[in-house]
Amino acid sequence: MDKVQTLQELAEKCNNLKQEIGKVVIGQHDIIDKVLTAMFCGGHCLLTGVPGLAKTLLVKTLSQSIGATFKRVQFTPDLMPSDITGTEILSKERAMEFVKGPIFTNILLADEINRTSPKTQAALLEAMQEHNITVSGKTYKLDEPFFVLATQNPIEQEGTYPLPEAQLDRFMFMLVMDYPTFKEEVQILKTTTTDYNYQVRNVINKEDILQMQQLVRQIPVSDNVYNYTVSLVSKTRVNNPNNDIANKYLMWGAGPRACQYIISGAKCYGALRGKFSPDIEDVNAVCKDVLRHRIILNYSAQSEGLTCDNIIDRLINSK
Repeated sequence: MDKVQTLQELAEKCNNLKQEIGKVVIGQHDIIDKVLTAMFCGGHCLLTGVPGLAKTLLVKTLSQSIGATFKRVQFTPDLMPSDITGTEILSKERAMEFVKGPIFTNILLADEINRTSPKTQAALLEAMQEHNITVSGKTYKLDEPFFVLATQNPIEQEGTYPLPEAQLDRFMFMLVMDYPTFKEEVQILKTTTTDYNYQVRNVINKEDILQMQQLVRQIPVSDNVYNYTVSLVSKTRVNNPNNDIANKYLMWGAGPRACQYIISGAKCYGALRGKFSPDIEDVNAVCKDVLRHRIILNYSAQSEGLTCDNIIDRLINSK
């Protein structure tokens, strides 16, 4: 079977996966698209949204529909790194035995990740980048695929620890989850306040995900898409006389990893829509999710009430 046919079959399975998730999670179609895009690229997601928008339900339903293992960690100020990675204990045979933590799973939901200390946040850093952890000098390989979806509450900031830039940079996407529409909220009421109960089916398996990740890396990209991506990311960097918007509104811009994630995301986003090579439209579709947590606004932007998305829109439309 050639790569094109395999990619078409996997894209069809992904459409079935979205339909399956949509029977439980009402609305949030773009968020579901982007979560699947990150997963098929081997990336991780940081999800921001007020409580009650089905963030946990989305991740749980996703894990059920692909037959993958799922674990949730509620991050609190007293959470220790060993509570995530695992620890060594003295067994009955008086030998040290490693007890695996919740990080040994396919899909990990790090709920309210900014509520724990930087030391515990850093426990995820090696796992997210290298897909393994080190405990007491021993390295343990994590199961594949491994996907972290972390959540943040954008409202209540008291008692939180903002994620350091190195940690933020490990997340491929930062997704902003918004309120459902009027019709979607009515449908939510109809399905959650009655005896409605839908059993989620497994529509893809872990091998399909790994195969998709491999195929995404093999999708060709034209030079004009590469050039457009590098040009767009370069516009976020200050101290360049040609970057008027960045010099006026930004303290810091995105690095090369942003370019890598934009290209990977555009390839997968386009492939799931039947394209065999990404175009500028696909780059623009994912660039906000990649860039919004990699640029830092200065006082001028904040005083004018601008957001990271506003700045990215201006950069896209600038010459």
